[in-house]
Amino acid sequence: MLTTLRIRNLALVADLTLEWRSGFNAITGETGAGKSILIGALQLLLGERADRTLLRAGADSCTVEAVLEVRGLRAPLGSFLEENGIEPVEDGQLLLKRTFTAAGGNRQFVNGSPTSLPVLVRLGEWLIDIHGSHDHQSLFQPARQLELLDAHAGLAGARGDFAALWDEREAVRGKIRELVVDEAAYARQLDLLRHQVQEIREAELGPGDGEELEREHDRVRNAARLGELAQGALALVDDGDDSLVTRGGQLGRLVQELARIDPGASGLAERQGLAMETLQELRSGLADYLERIDLDPLRVRAIEERLDRVQGLRRKYGATIEAVLEFGERAREELERLEGRDEELARLRAGTERLDAALRRSGQALTRARLAAIPKLSKAVARELRDLGFRRSEFTVERRGLEAPQRSGFDAVEFQLAPNPGEPMRPLRAIASSGELARVMLALKTVLAAQDDVPVLIFDEVDANVGGETAHAVGRKMRQLGRQRQVLCITHLAPVAAACDAHFVVSKSDRGGRTVTEIRTVEGEDRIGEVARMLGGDAAARRHAAALVNGDGGV
Repeated sequence: MLTTLRIRNLALVADLTLEWRSGFNAITGETGAGKSILIGALQLLLGERADRTLLRAGADSCTVEAVLEVRGLRAPLGSFLEENGIEPVEDGQLLLKRTFTAAGGNRQFVNGSPTSLPVLVRLGEWLIDIHGSHDHQSLFQPARQLELLDAHAGLAGARGDFAALWDEREAVRGKIRELVVDEAAYARQLDLLRHQVQEIREAELGPGDGEELEREHDRVRNAARLGELAQGALALVDDGDDSLVTRGGQLGRLVQELARIDPGASGLAERQGLAMETLQELRSGLADYLERIDLDPLRVRAIEERLDRVQGLRRKYGATIEAVLEFGERAREELERLEGRDEELARLRAGTERLDAALRRSGQALTRARLAAIPKLSKAVARELRDLGFRRSEFTVERRGLEAPQRSGFDAVEFQLAPNPGEPMRPLRAIASSGELARVMLALKTVLAAQDDVPVLIFDEVDANVGGETAHAVGRKMRQLGRQRQVLCITHLAPVAAACDAHFVVSKSDRGGRTVTEIRTVEGEDRIGEVARMLGGDAAARRHAAALVNGDGGV
């Protein structure tokens, strides 16, 4: 419900704060006092275009703020706020704010977070219905009318089952679209993947192969030079009278003679022996190295060809052997998927056939239930309309089948009205009279109160061309609606005002040489006095007003 509304610098309002009540709130006042300012302020909060001609003279900016209690709102409000980067609701209160300036500035906030006008519009569809002008009326939307028909008929579960089947089928169709591509492109992709997989597989690569192959290539490419160096080193170690081995033997004999004469030199003999062992190991190592050097030119060519192949794979598929192998694995998996496309397509298409059949059965059942519910809803609304002065009106729900079914089923509906005998049925949105439209909405809201979960209903001009018993009926229905929703009604009818739970009076006064619009709550004798004014203002009117307010006047 709307708990607080603050308006600053809008038309004749300087600074006004209103605390609204639950139930039925009536707003009265003399013509021209500024009652429509309340509607205009709320429309700004619901995303309407800002009319800067309404900016109070001398003011730079206008601000409208509202606090709404949304604790019981069934709409997915929390997720909507999160998706739009808005602070969450705290203590069940939603805060709306709209500011515009004479210079063209325009800012809006929800819970203190800056937001856009479309966000306000969407919130307005959940929060407030304004009836009397053609603004913010969700009941004008055929999709909303279908929702209400289904809710009135108790079809929410069946509709949800149909929507679940629809979503499942759309998901399967999406997978089919991913697989069904241009056949030429599909064939080219298959050829490419087969070539890539075969090329990598035939290379017989293993982790680390690249570095080892480069080292081997360096060895065979420099084999002649390596052999020359190793042969020269071996000759120095053990070739001729001047080799290290020969000289080492001579050194050994000298050191042994030293040790024989001087036992203290025995350590030198041991070191010489170790040196000779090292020389022998070096000689053996050089000899083995010479045997391993491959001077076969065919071997060199084979290694170079393999190295070129590996480097080509790395240029195409990855900087390292590991990256090439990973690419090959991904290509193999994709190839298997595409080669199995026909089987997968057959499976998916069989799934869509099954889901199409289930959708037909579910949709046909929905259609039958809707057709059965339409006369009941039409009669209930027509009965309410008769109470509201449409003595000979006709109301119906037109249903037509859809060529292309939607998530809501195979049906589209539109609420239609013929207000007077001889007039054709017309959609609600085509009704020209705002007073007639407001009363039609009141009838619909009365019938659909349990299903239509918009928490705040605002009626303007609901009493146009209404009097007598119809006025009393309007008041009774407003009060009845107020037990389930918060209702705000701008009215000129005393019986309607007398039926309210809270009564607000709009008036103009002179303050400091300027005209301002003020709104106050009236109770007791003040309320009786306002209702009496609406009836004419004399003593008889006051007695009648007292009877109306006290419940003895037919309301």
